[in-house]
Amino acid sequence: MAPLDLSDDDAKLLKLISEGSKPAFDVLYTKYWKQVYNAAYKRVNDIERAQDIAQDVFVQLWVRTSTSPIENLPAYLLVAARNGVFKYMEKESRYAALPDTVHEIESHLGRADANVLHDEFLKAFNELIDTLPPQQRIIFNLRFNEGLSSQQIADQLEISPKTVRNQMGKALATLRKSLFLLHVLLYFYQQG
Repeated sequence: MAPLDLSDDDAKLLKLISEGSKPAFDVLYTKYWKQVYNAAYKRVNDIERAQDIAQDVFVQLWVRTSTSPIENLPAYLLVAARNGVFKYMEKESRYAALPDTVHEIESHLGRADANVLHDEFLKAFNELIDTLPPQQRIIFNLRFNEGLSSQQIADQLEISPKTVRNQMGKALATLRKSLFLLHVLLYFYQQG
């Protein structure tokens, strides 16, 4: 077999990858790495996170067991990168600074005061969620309180999954900024 290079057809390379060809994978990786990385970076604006997301996209391509053919590989990879960004954003929002904040408060104020402050924090967080625009609030609650996927939410609300992801991204950005400010306020409260 002739050596593979960047001019080889994507369909041919994908077929070879499905047969376990590391050289074919290396060619696709070299051919599309920068595009996938750039797609992730423009959304997360963080070099390491964008590299991680791009790496995950190519790992998924390597271990892909689906028999359905990929007809447009560049589009497939860009969608995979975008979905990787959304997964990253969801994961980051789930593990917000709340547990660390509670631990820090307990160590400075004692358990009873920490419980009161924790309750106040949760109340403030719920009030913050209530300030989101109606569609964002509904989508946020369906995702995090009921555990529905983007597709399930889209089906239930009769909107596209893309709209769900866009609205979730906006809601998370708003909440992340506000949680950061709340964290800063708690820090100064502890110092005072």
